[in-house]
Amino acid sequence: MIGILPVLLVLRTYWTMDNYRIHPLEPLRFPLLARLYKTHYPPGKPKKDEIIWVIDGPNGLCGAVRFQQRPTYQLLTGMLISPALRGTGLSDRLLTDVQETIATKPCFCLAFRHLTGLYARHGFDVVEREALPEGLATRFDSYCHAGKDLVAMAYQGKA
Repeated sequence: MIGILPVLLVLRTYWTMDNYRIHPLEPLRFPLLARLYKTHYPPGKPKKDEIIWVIDGPNGLCGAVRFQQRPTYQLLTGMLISPALRGTGLSDRLLTDVQETIATKPCFCLAFRHLTGLYARHGFDVVEREALPEGLATRFDSYCHAGKDLVAMAYQGKA
């Protein structure tokens, strides 16, 4: 008698960048975004008056970037990618897809030091504190005095 060995097939789903959609946040989905931040980045509380772009993936909302609007500039803030998806290139794709928003008026970013390369690839340059608008400079000082390792950056245009 010939024995039959069971064959176990392990099916894995590999998601490609085509499985992710980047778009402005629909207002009705704001509670989902708030939950994403609360889970993965509690200090980054989104506000309804911000311009917000999100990433939808096969398992739902998985990333976002926010723009706080000021009269003469905007602040790119609270960029978040779900931890399981960091290092996949989604942050680059998100920054590429929001270039039109970034370019609408002067745009600044207070980046964690380890992320300056990411922002530099998308047109941001490191700037001195004195190059920041006054209110943002004060905020930058406060964050740095609290121990955050931040670098001030300004959008100069993508090369």
